Amino acid sequence: MAAREGYVHQMITTIGVVAIAICIFGRGWCSLYIGGRKRTELVTRGPYSICRNPLYVFSFIGAFGCGAQTGSVVMGFIFALGCWLVLRSVVLREEAMLAERFGVVFTRYQNTVARFRPTWFRWQDENKLICQPSSYLATTRDALWFLIAIPVFEGVKLLQDHGWLMPQIRLP
Repeated sequence: MAAREGYVHQMITTIGVVAIAICIFGRGWCSLYIGGRKRTELVTRGPYSICRNPLYVFSFIGAFGCGAQTGSVVMGFIFALGCWLVLRSVVLREEAMLAERFGVVFTRYQNTVARFRPTWFRWQDENKLICQPSSYLATTRDALWFLIAIPVFEGVKLLQDHGWLMPQIRLP
């Protein structure tokens, strides 16, 4: 963990805030494409053309940002890894459901589009995007919870500054 008063610490926490903002906006962007169609059709355009689970990729970025609020890049990666571990099991269940529902169409999609790693050259956009504002707002509102890390870790730092909470280890 970088010294709390130092430039490096400030830079890491700022990168974390940017990561959280990317998460919030990215999840909202993905919801514009999937907007309530998740259970009725296989969405393979927009962000879903470059990655099968872009909503979750943005969640990993947000989790990294939350961990970075500690001033530690290592904690950022630990938070992102924890998020990946939780969401990976969710993805496996969702994939089983999609395979059952959409059969060979999903298998073809699964074989050409990576689960979590974006492949930018595969981008395919919709000719016409029909948005559901309620879905967009709900997804964006839900992503706002990532912001809670900022005051929580500021509170931890305040407790440490007053000697009421002592760090046991320091991570880079």
